[in-house]
Amino acid sequence: MSSISVRNAASIVTFPGSGPLRGEALETVSTMAEACVNCSGDRITSIGDSADAAIEIDASGCTVTPGFVDPHTHLPFYGWRADEDAARLSGVRYETLHREEGGIFRSARMLADATDEDVLSFCEGLARSMLQRGTTTFETKSGYGLSVEAELRQLRLARELGRRVPQKLVSTCLAAHAVPKGRSAGEWAGQAANTLLPVAAEEGLASACDIYVESIAFALEHAARLAETSRELGLRMRVHADQLEDGQSAAFAARWGFASADHLNHTSLPAVGDLAVSDTAAVLLPGATFTLRQNKKPPARNLIDEGAIVALGTDLNPGTSPIHSMPFVIALACRVYGLRPLEALAGATVNAAFVLGVDHEVGRLSAGQRADIVVLDSPTPDALPYRPDHDPVLAVICAGELAYVAPRAEARIKR
Repeated sequence: MSSISVRNAASIVTFPGSGPLRGEALETVSTMAEACVNCSGDRITSIGDSADAAIEIDASGCTVTPGFVDPHTHLPFYGWRADEDAARLSGVRYETLHREEGGIFRSARMLADATDEDVLSFCEGLARSMLQRGTTTFETKSGYGLSVEAELRQLRLARELGRRVPQKLVSTCLAAHAVPKGRSAGEWAGQAANTLLPVAAEEGLASACDIYVESIAFALEHAARLAETSRELGLRMRVHADQLEDGQSAAFAARWGFASADHLNHTSLPAVGDLAVSDTAAVLLPGATFTLRQNKKPPARNLIDEGAIVALGTDLNPGTSPIHSMPFVIALACRVYGLRPLEALAGATVNAAFVLGVDHEVGRLSAGQRADIVVLDSPTPDALPYRPDHDPVLAVICAGELAYVAPRAEARIKR
């Protein structure tokens, strides 16, 4: 059984209690100085005094945090859409590209045309790069299938990707992402509820269901239909909410007890109150706001001040957020949305783990948790948003294995 000790850190970020952090609890995030994190096998065994270990990491002058948890990606997918980004930069609206066979429909065609091995190789490369930027747990989604069999294929590819990469993967069935050609939204939502979700649940391909509620996609009545089925199947429910317009999706999610409402660019202040008194997490995705150049931003400060559970994700996808770095997302959240560094760090770790239903295992540095640890090259976490284009990650431990060491940090490792 392997053992690792991360020693002499300038600060080790610890989160109090259990479960997500909200409101005043975010102010109680604490750091320990000159302490050690000790691991054996795939678990953290202690924090404090050093212990004998096969591998020692000198973290002098560094911050040690939990591994980053990305609760919203659209992996697995295949290929990029840079020409669409160029079109948007020239003034073409996202909705126009979507209606003209671009966007989701184009990614669905690209996925369909690629072999399984092509898709897996492409996504393994992305997962490897995510790991080097500290992401040790991330979500995968379907949604680029647009038929029952193609959606199931994408979920099965996600399961195989999980076997090939060291990170922990949590899969979501994005059962209603775009309305397939020749179908109505109601017809597809019904087929997703009656056929797709039962198979996904029976095969253990997903732990949650998701839906995109916008005027170009699906409506709240379809979210209600999928939510009822998900509850019967034991799947958690999520929603892409209020990204392009205020569709009341966030308030609906809070009142129906969804696991999360994601995006929230147009979410109203009354809906903030609904989220604040619920256990529905507000997943903010500043990479999409940045890529789409949206002037309308989520009411992030209100969400935190009123006590909502706030998490951060990359929204990694080939169209509206081709971003895979959680440190960059943390920087964007602080610069664009007004989060403070420790709030953003909690959103990228413990609160993100809560969104995925795995906060009992990842997202904190404490004995018994999975040994997912990141060593950053600054003495405090305040430096994370300070230099947005700087890669701060020196070393990553994933499930108790030393998974990545930056070349400039090799001298810190004693084996």
